[in-house]
Amino acid sequence: MLFDTHTHLDAPQFDEDREETIARALEAGVSRMINIGFNRETIPTTMKLAETYDFIYAAVGWHPVDAITMEEGDLEWIASLCSHEKVVAIGEIGLDYHWDTSPKEVQHRVLRSQIGLARELRMPIVIHNRDAHEDIVKILKEEKAHEVGGVMHSFSGSWETAKLCLDMGFHISFGGPITFKNAKQPKEVLAKVPLDRLLIETDSPYLTPHPFRGKRNESAYVKLVAETAAEIRGMSFDELVQITTKNALERFGIS
Repeated sequence: MLFDTHTHLDAPQFDEDREETIARALEAGVSRMINIGFNRETIPTTMKLAETYDFIYAAVGWHPVDAITMEEGDLEWIASLCSHEKVVAIGEIGLDYHWDTSPKEVQHRVLRSQIGLARELRMPIVIHNRDAHEDIVKILKEEKAHEVGGVMHSFSGSWETAKLCLDMGFHISFGGPITFKNAKQPKEVLAKVPLDRLLIETDSPYLTPHPFRGKRNESAYVKLVAETAAEIRGMSFDELVQITTKNALERFGIS
């Protein structure tokens, strides 16, 4: 059964058909999903989903785009939620140098504080990295993120960057972009990642895979990601699904 390790089912894009979207995922063979709460608005809605559906789990953290909005007490709020049985990671956290919404120094401070919390609570982290490969690796090393490891979500970096993250105990996760014709680098990296560190995701409603690119993404489409990943790795679809689901269950401590 498929495991979508990164989705945003609480996004407003699903307000009209959320239950139907979740039902389509189950019909497509998706047995588990991790919904990501990443700011003041989405953390409560993520928790509600996780409490409503036994096959939906939660990750909670503060996104770098929203780093400027993080206030005193928010880190303690995240810490308190991490004791919930359905919360399996702190994330998505990281750096985003594409959207100019939070100053770099604020992003760095917020990221470091959340890695520190993860180490304190022994929780894996889910890393968002956009156009910040060098700084991400630097901060992960300096903050000893290897002590907890986690997931490099929707990985878009080079194999050299991937190796550095693998050395720190991270899993590498791929989504819709591996299905794009022009996505040479993600395909090359996916082909090299050790199978026991490979994960798949959708990041729905974003990064929709071919042939639905340009439309709303949803968790059911993780099957398309798995099909392409299996083709790139030269293995059967069933084997790829079995391996990535096993990896996800182990990485997030889900029985």
